[in-house]
This record gives sequence, C-alpha cells and structure tokens, in this order.
Amino acid sequence: MACRDPDPPVIVELKTALNLPLILQGVARQGLFDHVYLAVPQPIKWTHRYRDLTALLRRLGLGLLTVREGRVEPHLDPAPYQPRKNITKAARMLREFQKRDGDPNTGGTTGIKRMTAYRQDALRLAAALAPLAEGTSPAVLARATGVTRAGAFLRDNHYGWFDHPAKGRYTLSPAGHGALFQHAPPSPIP
Repeated sequence: MACRDPDPPVIVELKTALNLPLILQGVARQGLFDHVYLAVPQPIKWTHRYRDLTALLRRLGLGLLTVREGRVEPHLDPAPYQPRKNITKAARMLREFQKRDGDPNTGGTTGIKRMTAYRQDALRLAAALAPLAEGTSPAVLARATGVTRAGAFLRDNHYGWFDHPAKGRYTLSPAGHGALFQHAPPSPIP
C-alpha cells in the first residue's frame, strides 16, 4: 500500500506469476480501494496470451506493473472499463441468426458441424434439385426456394453437393443426396 495526501491509497499485489489466484486477490482488494495494481516479474518475452491477459485486467479495472532488476514498468493503469462495441461483428452475428430457420444447433456439443444459414440455404437448393434428374437453372431454383443467391451457391459449390453437367443447368451430386439423407431440409424461405 502507498499513501500520499490528498491522493487515494494505491494497492500493489506483488507475486511471482500472473495467474488466477493473483487476479482474484486483486479483485478482492478492489472491494476496499479503487486503485489496485498487480505486479509480476518482467518475463524475458511475453507469450501470445499477453493481449488476452491485459484485456481481462482492463475489463476488471486492475492495473499491471512488471518488475525487472529493480525497475518497475507500467503496462496498464486501473480504470473503470467501458467495452467498445464491435458494431460490424455484432451486425454480422445478428444477420446470421435472423437468416436461420429455427435453432437447429444443440448447445454444448463439440466436434460436429454447425448448422449455419448458408448450410440451410444449400440444403434448400439440394432438396429442390433432388427430384429433378435433368437438373435446372439457378433462376428457377431461386424462385422455387427463395434463395436469392442460388447462382452463387451452385457456382461456388462449397460443400460439393452440386454438379454442373451443362451450361446453365445444375443437378444434385451423390454428396448432395447424402447431405439430404443426413439433414432434414429446412422449409423454403417465405
């Protein structure tokens, strides 16, 4: 603790490593004082986690100091934190959620492919192509399914579900038939 009138006290928690117990101790000290620093020995080289750790400390309102050979280097001052919103990323996430038909993903699962709006649109196109042995054009599929970007989906063929036997005609590949067997196609877009 350091005190200098009329300034408020400054608390510095000094440990040998920046770890969870030190962070928890700093958070506990914040219940007593506003200006709390965590101090650790200066590493020879910060790991790739340095940005993550400083972001966490910034969110918690804790300061960070490093000590090396008797010298103290400030990295972060304690201050109230107001996160800066990433409007672009938030809009992209909201758009993806709104485009989905229902919520087909099971929470808490790992190692399985997620059902995205893109995959749902590809399944709509696959379901529309399945009964058509000769295939059809992207424009006809766009009208039948409501997938306005049908041409780009078929041309990009991201999942390998579509074949292109002739100019302007697409058919369903064996992989596309397998995808329809594995996933129930979503309803056409209204």
